[in-house]
Amino acid sequence: MVSGAYEHTINMQSKNQMIQAIVLMGRAPQIAVGVSTKAMPQYRAPADLRGKRIGVSAPGSSTNMVANLVLSRAGVKASEVSYVGVGTSAGALAALRSGQIDAMSNTDPVMTMLEQKGDVRIISDTRTLKGTHEVFGGPMPAACFYTHAEFVRSNPNTCQALANAIVHGLKWLQTAGPSDIIKTVPESYLLGDRALYLASFNKVREAIALDGLLPEEGAKTALKALTSFDPSIKADKIDLSRTYTNDFARRAKEKYKA
Repeated sequence: MVSGAYEHTINMQSKNQMIQAIVLMGRAPQIAVGVSTKAMPQYRAPADLRGKRIGVSAPGSSTNMVANLVLSRAGVKASEVSYVGVGTSAGALAALRSGQIDAMSNTDPVMTMLEQKGDVRIISDTRTLKGTHEVFGGPMPAACFYTHAEFVRSNPNTCQALANAIVHGLKWLQTAGPSDIIKTVPESYLLGDRALYLASFNKVREAIALDGLLPEEGAKTALKALTSFDPSIKADKIDLSRTYTNDFARRAKEKYKA
């Protein structure tokens, strides 16, 4: 069982490996792309990133995928930039501030911290539903739990228990206050600044899934996005209905509907 981005299930099916998402945690990628105000003060458009070094959490990650999509829509090929893995915490901050990279595609609280300090200029933002629609042209499912389809068939009780826990947590997040959030987050996640963490959480709050269900239109959006920059993925060879199931999330939603 893995926690990751939904589009990975499509990628795996394109490689003839059946992976299935069983519960959705994020209804938007929660990734922002920003350019260094120090390295690129004259930035005007994504085409300016041609030949630049772009920090991502890791090569092949969702942050890499979002950067690829933003670039491809500007006519810039992934091969025309250099991707650098910088992680998602202090290392990412240091990489941009020290000039090791010219731009970055990453998650919060890193992007909010850089934004607040004036270190980056945000050029694409999927931390909100509006920003996600602007980038992808529709709803884009993000973080989910997925596993081998055979495991789902053989271990329905385990999958249901996990879906129950996630949906219960999603329901809690809809009403949790700042103090509730801080109490549950590991200290290392705060990057030494609780106010910053809460500010970044508020930026992505609407991107958190409400009930664990993965929308059919979202699956279509993900496939369209992937095929737009990865020619190895053939849309007519992908059966989206086999990349996810909402059966477990529906039962969990009914269990915690109050």
